[in-house]
Order: sequence, then structure tokens, then C-alpha cells
Amino acid sequence: MLHPTSLPGPFGIGDLGPEARRFVDYLVSAGQTLWQVLPLGPTGFGDSPYQSFSAVAGNPLLISLQDLAAEVRCPPLFSADGVDFEHVMLWKMVDLEAVAKRFRISATAAERRRFEEFCGENASWLDDYALFQSIKAIDPSRVWNQWDEDIRERDAQALKRWRTRLAAAIDTQRFLQYTFFSQWNALRSYCGERGVRIMGDLPIYVAHDSVDVWANREYFQLDERGNPRVVAGVPPDYFSATGQLWGNPIYDWDVLKRNNYDWWLMRFRNALKLFDVVRLDHFRGFEAYWEIPAGAPTAETGRWTRGPGRSLFQALQQELGSLPLVAENLGVITPEVENLRAEFGFPGMSILQFAFGTDPQAPTFRPHNYTRDLVAYTGTHDCDTTVGWWTSEGRGESTRNEDDIRAERGNARRYLNTDGSSIHWDFIRALLASVANSVMIPLQDVLGLGSEARMNQPATLSGNWRWRARPGSLTRESAENLRALSELYERIPQM
Repeated sequence: MLHPTSLPGPFGIGDLGPEARRFVDYLVSAGQTLWQVLPLGPTGFGDSPYQSFSAVAGNPLLISLQDLAAEVRCPPLFSADGVDFEHVMLWKMVDLEAVAKRFRISATAAERRRFEEFCGENASWLDDYALFQSIKAIDPSRVWNQWDEDIRERDAQALKRWRTRLAAAIDTQRFLQYTFFSQWNALRSYCGERGVRIMGDLPIYVAHDSVDVWANREYFQLDERGNPRVVAGVPPDYFSATGQLWGNPIYDWDVLKRNNYDWWLMRFRNALKLFDVVRLDHFRGFEAYWEIPAGAPTAETGRWTRGPGRSLFQALQQELGSLPLVAENLGVITPEVENLRAEFGFPGMSILQFAFGTDPQAPTFRPHNYTRDLVAYTGTHDCDTTVGWWTSEGRGESTRNEDDIRAERGNARRYLNTDGSSIHWDFIRALLASVANSVMIPLQDVLGLGSEARMNQPATLSGNWRWRARPGSLTRESAENLRALSELYERIPQM
């Protein structure tokens, strides 16, 4: 598991260019056949890939300037350890907009034809997205429902007027999407030719400040001004004693159902064009979701509300056939959630870091209790790294006290028969030796990195999603270790 932003490189953020292909080569040398990424959309609040301006568009910051073979400025001295999103955005977008302008002026007839074909094939989402981003660029601090009433309400004449006024900016946004998807498709082909599949991530919710909500208000529980009436989150959990207040608007599932879930069908169609497998985020929310009154200070005052359940997945299967999904069935999981997952044959997830604590669900995360229909993780993007989990004394994990941590470590020592000196390899070995059909390891755990390499800490608002692998960190030694264990437990053919 590695998000492209975490790849090394000279431009301040990982991208879809040479370093991505080197990572694929590393996976092949390590005998690995599945690469998981986080959502790929353009990020908004807090730089989170789970708070995107679009559920379908790609993040222009992932475009490789090197693969554009365009003349670009010498980059400033960016950090090799983390992404400074604001700094990267200010620098990189200048070059990307210059490339777009050159394309408008000097593209060949064949290049222009391919661009127009892309725009036509994706007009159902691209036209609104390009306009949304072009308007937002005028004052990025303003949420769409703070715009002038005519464009906020999508008056037909206002839409036409703004499209004329911002024609050049809209064309740039379209070009950036054309370039992103061209590079992504090339990278996916590179993976496929080498036997590596890609697992994408489809968040259950979208950001309030997104084209999805602006263009589809009827599908969300909003007031007359476009503000959410209720918002999403989860009750108190492993990560936070007051729950997690995500703040995303909640769907009006009744309206969606009356329209045969057409918006969700669009999302899935586009996701299945990009990925071989899709991790369906917060699966339990499709059975029942935690609904929090808008304006509540924490998630504690929420309530469980029934979700769409089987009717959504029946509609998806009827239109799309078999769905290559992995259900993120973590959190407060009930028999109803597991019955829904089993009915449609979606593999679930198991997290080894959750296996040794006092939670009543902990035994289900222990490898001797696994079933085959699982993707087993050492940890996820929301967890500390395994070395960090072992050594950090639980900093930031508000639901674990010192006694819990000592007991948890003791359980892990006994279960894994370890002294903890190579705890990350102990975790990896335990999962590879299990019966779970798939094992997913964050790159940080392969490299044995500590809490400094953590990707996200839930219930915090800043400092997340920044980690990057250092140049040269993908060593032959780690690849050989991973290959040897994968061969030992018959996950790849022995050489």
C-alpha cells in the first residue's frame, strides 16, 4: 500500500512518472502483485484524499512533469520526507498551466482530436467539474454555497454566462484531466504488463465543498442554502474517545433509490475503468450510518440510521455485473453488516494491529481465526506504522491507556513469539502465513519505519497525508526478504 503522493522525486510530491514505474519494478522484484492506492481526486480541506473536490476527477498534482517532456522550471529545494501541499501547489500549477496554454496554441490535429474525444466521452462529469474549479479559483476560500445566488442555484443562464467568461480556465481544467488520465492509463498498462494489479479506494462520502454536491443537491440532505442538515462520522472508537466528526454531508438515499442510484452507478463505472479491484470505504455505512446533527461539536451526539443496504448493490450488479470490491468492514460491525457483505461475496478486511488489545472484537483480527475471504493488513493508512505502534507509547491514541498498551504488547509478544526487535517483519510473516487470500502491507512497514512515517491520524485536522519515501529506500534487501517470505508461504511460485 502506497499512495502516489508518497513516491520520491524532485518536484515536492510523488507523481505518476518515472518513480511510479520504479516502484512497480520494485513490487515485481519482491514478488508482489497488488498495489493499493488511496483516492486519487483533487484534494481540498486538510489535503485529505477523502475530502476531494470531485469523486471522479484526478488530482493534477499527480501529473508527471517529466513525462510531459515539456520545458519546466528548475524546482525549489522541496523536502524529501514530506509533501508541503501549499508550496507544491503554488509552484507546480504554474508549470501545468503553462503546458496547457502551449497545448491550446500548438497541439497537432491528432493531439487535439484525442483531447476532444476525451472531453466528449467524459462530458457527464467533466463539464461541471471544469466549471466548478474555474469559479472556485477566483476565491478558493469560498464554499460553493457562498457563491452568488444564480450560479449557486445553477440557473441555466448563469451557467452559460460563466462558461463563456471562464472559457480559457475551463479548457485548462479539461486539459489537466486529459493529461492525468492519459498518464494514469499508461501507468496501469505498465502494471498490467508486469502482472501487478491496482486496488483503488472509493470513499463512501464526498466533501461538501465539491462539484458532486453543487451539481447534485437533490441527492444530499441539505437546507435551502445548501448547508448540510446532518453530517457523517463514527461513534467513539479505537482512534478517538469522542468519535470521529468527518463533517461530510449525508445522502438522501430515498431520492437516490428513486433514480435507480444513477449517481452511484456513475461513480462505480468510472472507478472500474481505473482499477482492477476497489476497496469500498466504510462499508458498514451502507447498512447503517452514524448521523450527526450539523453543528455538533463532536460525534458523540449522533445516531445510527438505516442505509440503502442490499438495494444499492443489487442495482450496481444488475448494471455492472460482478463487482471486484473489498469491503472495509471495520468499526462497530453488526451481524447485519456481515450478512450484507456475505450476500454479495465481498471480501472483508482484518488489521493485525487490532488483534492484541482489550476490544471484544480483537480475537477476530488474530490470524488463527481468519477465513479465506479476507484482505489482511498489518495496519492501514489510518494506523500508526507497525514499528510506531510498538514503540510510541500510544501517543495520540486517546482510547488506550498505559496499562492497555503494556497488556497489548505482552499479548503480541506471546502470540508472535517475538522480542519485538523486528516487529514489522513479525507482523508481515504472521499475515503471509495465514489463510487470508490477500495480504496488504503499507510500504512503511516493509521499510520498518516509525511514527514519523505515519500517513494519517484520525480525528486530527492537520499534518496528515504528507509522508514520502526517501530516494533509495526501496532496497534490494527488503525486496528479497519480502519475496522469500511470499515464496515460503506459497503466495508466489518458488523460483
